[in-house]
Amino acid sequence: MKAQILKSFGGPESFELSDVPTPTPQAGQILVRVHATSINPLDYQVRRGDYSDLVPLPAITGHDVSGVVESVGPGVTGFVPGDEVWYTPQIFDGDGSYAQYHVASEDIIGKKPSSLSHLEAASLSLVGGTAWEALIGRVALRVGESILIHGGAGGVGHVAIQIAKAIGAKVFTTVREENFEFARSIGADVVIDYTKEDYTSAILRETDGKGVDVVFDTLGGDTLSRSPDVLAQLGRVVSIVDIAQPQNLIEAWGKNASFHFVFTRQNRGKLDELSTLVERGQLRPHVGAVYSLEDLSLAHARLETRNNGVRGKIAIAVDPSAYPESVGS
Repeated sequence: MKAQILKSFGGPESFELSDVPTPTPQAGQILVRVHATSINPLDYQVRRGDYSDLVPLPAITGHDVSGVVESVGPGVTGFVPGDEVWYTPQIFDGDGSYAQYHVASEDIIGKKPSSLSHLEAASLSLVGGTAWEALIGRVALRVGESILIHGGAGGVGHVAIQIAKAIGAKVFTTVREENFEFARSIGADVVIDYTKEDYTSAILRETDGKGVDVVFDTLGGDTLSRSPDVLAQLGRVVSIVDIAQPQNLIEAWGKNASFHFVFTRQNRGKLDELSTLVERGQLRPHVGAVYSLEDLSLAHARLETRNNGVRGKIAIAVDPSAYPESVGS
């Protein structure tokens, strides 16, 4: 099979398209013919060596799969060849998704929502699981509450907006002005251009000084230390960013605030919950650009570029039959 091999840690050019043996499913495992995958900040962080102690080289990386069951190992009862499936591979445990085939344990694999294409499903598995764990599992967002979602036009952010609206929350989000219409179209109630207005002032103005119940940090930087300024009493902050620099959280004390940190865990349950929202028409990932497996390095370079013009996710069409006319757009 063809696979993109990470030969050394570094820039996007560190990948090499190679022929490698197709894996064989063992007991409890499924071999999937990969139709599509996608790229996330986690992927370029792995590539450049942020987790070098957890990723022995050479390695096949990648953290989203949408495809078709090719064969099953002994003991697998929930899937048969031909089933359309989607999942997030076990992070830092075995090969990833930048290949024509991938093998995974049955218990992390879900049935792909029938209304999504493979490109769409591969653009939802990791970011969807991340947003679900953050909003449902950690801060327990409730009907009638308010939430500030930073980076609402991004991969995780645009999914989080839709999940929050499905819950029944009022959604504030920070985006650039050119993404106002997009953010509103997926459910944002109040959009703030963070390049032209301080979001703290905007939130306090829009909430009559009360603040929001939840802040979802997808950006890092000083977001954690500034979050108490926009929080209501007993507010919650959830972050998916690994921030190395110390943060001053003294202002959180007066708000009785709680902070949560999420590194996504794989399981079928979250995929099934997301599938329910998809089939109800309450959630749909936005594919902002598509590249071929051969052009994976170009896709990585684009995602790392600030203000890259991509809304939602960059998908990778692994199966040539799935390539749309928009590959490379």
